Amino acid sequence: MKNLLLVVALFYSSACPAQDSAYTRKMVNKLTAKEFWGRGYTKDGMKKAADFIAEEYKELGLIPFGTGYKQDFNFPVNTFPGKMMVEVDGKKLIPGKDFIINNESPTVKLKAALKQIDSLNFQASPILKVSLKDKLTWSVATEVGETTQIQINKKALTATPERINVDIENKFFTNFQASNICGLVKGTKYPDSILMITAHYDHLGGMGKDTYFPGANDNAAGVATLLSLAKYYASNPQPYSIGFICFAAEEAGLLGSRYYTENPLLPLNKIKFLINLDLVGTGEAGMTVVNASVYPKAFSLLKEINDQHRYISKINSRGKAANSDHYFFSEKGVPAFFIYTQGGPSAYHDVFDQADTLPLNEYNDLFKLLVSFHKKLMK
Repeated sequence: MKNLLLVVALFYSSACPAQDSAYTRKMVNKLTAKEFWGRGYTKDGMKKAADFIAEEYKELGLIPFGTGYKQDFNFPVNTFPGKMMVEVDGKKLIPGKDFIINNESPTVKLKAALKQIDSLNFQASPILKVSLKDKLTWSVATEVGETTQIQINKKALTATPERINVDIENKFFTNFQASNICGLVKGTKYPDSILMITAHYDHLGGMGKDTYFPGANDNAAGVATLLSLAKYYASNPQPYSIGFICFAAEEAGLLGSRYYTENPLLPLNKIKFLINLDLVGTGEAGMTVVNASVYPKAFSLLKEINDQHRYISKINSRGKAANSDHYFFSEKGVPAFFIYTQGGPSAYHDVFDQADTLPLNEYNDLFKLLVSFHKKLMK
């Protein structure tokens, strides 16, 4: 009986790739920590995250695409490093929780009466508008507008707002410096045949000096999964090479991946397939594959593996969409899937997308599905 159990154990361990859930959780916690300040545009958040990921590549044993792990580029961005005060009828509101500002906002300081336009919209002056919202979601702008729009969570108010006091500071960068982080596990037999795994590491950063957006599901989970796969493949090299890119500036309009495809460090025609991971920290309601209908044979293979092992409860097919970093690769002729999971917490582009509420409940199954898919895909 002992011998039988040993055989079963050995078979199981060889059939199922080893994954490190503790490592993945550690990476999510690290990337959402206050020190990285939302991996964005103030307090050196994005640079600190880039440095950390590059060092992690080195520790795992990945080799750079070129002379170093970083591919530097720059772009314009509007930031909010300092004053972020909104007071309505004498009550100070909490940034991120009670209110957000539109990402194109200029510096503004004024006190004014609120003129009601309709049940949800108000105007304080030609340069300041106010809207009441059920949910607050933020983003990133690469230009500065002429007016400031403040969105206030309805729950923060007990009556129709009448007066507002605002003191908001913006800082516009014409050439914000960022880096894509690139590493490689070289193939043992076909080093010029590359499977690429990507995820964006940037998030929204901070709004004012006291509020930052952790970005656990978007996209610390994707980066953590990428790093876990890098750890596995560094210890288990494949016949083909496996590349890893963590992109900057996805939230600013897919700028990092666009820059890479226009300035590739490895030839795009050497990439046999690309898997982009974004929003993969849940999964109880299944997952969706963007470009599934564009590459039906690859999608059928993925579904076949999943049906056989029952990793993910449901895999949905979606067509072409410019909604993450896979897009510019597939536009250049690189076969690519963008995978995201569904279910669980609904936090998105807000201060509530936090590590301690992110379940990672399908991480192990997603890991095994991806490794199995990679193996069959590259045969």
